Amino acid sequence: MRAFERFLKYVTFDTTSDDNAAENICPSTEKQKVLALSLVEDMKANGMGDAHMDSNGYVYGTLPANCDAQVPVIGLISHMDTSSSASGENIKTQIIKNYDGGDILLNKELDIVMSSAKFESLADYKGKDLIVTDGTTLLGADDKAGVAEILTAVQRLNDDGVKHGKIAVAFTPDEEIGRGADRFDVKHFGAEYAYTVDGGKLGEIEYENFNAAAAIVTVNGVNIHPGDAKNKMKNAVLMGIEFNEMLPAQEIPACTEGYEGFHHLSHIEGDEEKTVLRYIIRDHDMNQFKAKKARFEKDAAYLNEKYGKQTIELNLFDSYYNMKEQILPHMFIIEKAQKAMKEAGVEPEIVAIRGGTDGARLSFMGLPCPNLSTGGHNFHGRFEYIPVQSMDSMVEVLINILKVQ
Repeated sequence: MRAFERFLKYVTFDTTSDDNAAENICPSTEKQKVLALSLVEDMKANGMGDAHMDSNGYVYGTLPANCDAQVPVIGLISHMDTSSSASGENIKTQIIKNYDGGDILLNKELDIVMSSAKFESLADYKGKDLIVTDGTTLLGADDKAGVAEILTAVQRLNDDGVKHGKIAVAFTPDEEIGRGADRFDVKHFGAEYAYTVDGGKLGEIEYENFNAAAAIVTVNGVNIHPGDAKNKMKNAVLMGIEFNEMLPAQEIPACTEGYEGFHHLSHIEGDEEKTVLRYIIRDHDMNQFKAKKARFEKDAAYLNEKYGKQTIELNLFDSYYNMKEQILPHMFIIEKAQKAMKEAGVEPEIVAIRGGTDGARLSFMGLPCPNLSTGGHNFHGRFEYIPVQSMDSMVEVLINILKVQ
């Protein structure tokens, strides 16, 4: 079975995670376990007899070594959940064979078109076979493409008798809501180092990511009938807007790129009495990361002095850190991936992630774990796509990483 065939099976499972689920619920949605149990069966069918799902919905399994060479246990990890930014239910896939380089009509009835001018990456795939949706849902390549590529590589190793050491595989829930590594059992996993297969464009290798924090700003106001409000009303909505306007206007995702950090207002909800603003804060540089968090604290303190104590309640907490410092002592892992890509005819490109992966937190938990591409594009949206040939290439890359030469 080729990777894309396996992938088309996995995207039929709705595995959207839920950021609003209580922290003690894992996985955040029970439907993730349905895919997890299917993966366990696929793993067992391909030589991973110990494959199992634990009580938290994490899937683990190993492919035993078939050679006498003393080599490290290498791990491969992907996540099963998909983002809630677009629907993950009832995904209708289609394959655009021998793509001609022009616009792609995803949905004739709704006139949904993927524009080649807007999505410039399409120009790189003329003549390839592109997996897309009907334009009403996401595709789920983030990260079911990684899941499919890992299991296809394992199948090939098992079926073809390629010499390899012990291989550890894990599939995690809730990565999209920042909880993917929360209950990951590093000791049980048993790898000396690992790779998450959770990146984008074919050839990307990532071992730098954002330092990340979240901020919940609760604004407590005083409501009163508008006819009697003079010198009495404290409108929480307006004070929340004032807080946001105090933050640097150019330090938002729409104005930043590369190594530039940002703050991002992702949700606002409330009324005159109480308004809640939810932010994420990101920066590759630790000092600038700390400065961005300090700005939130300073602005909250200013408004509390202006409007009264406890007008602004700031809940600020870190999510994950830049894995670079954990990977630098183990750069052979990166060099191994570069070599594997070149052997597969893929040009490696080291890039910094403008985001994070399970591997960032796992690296700080004692498991060095950089990130590899899947070959997909436009994740988390209705115009997501992945070339069939890119998935095939990633399978070859993984086999080259795992085989004993």
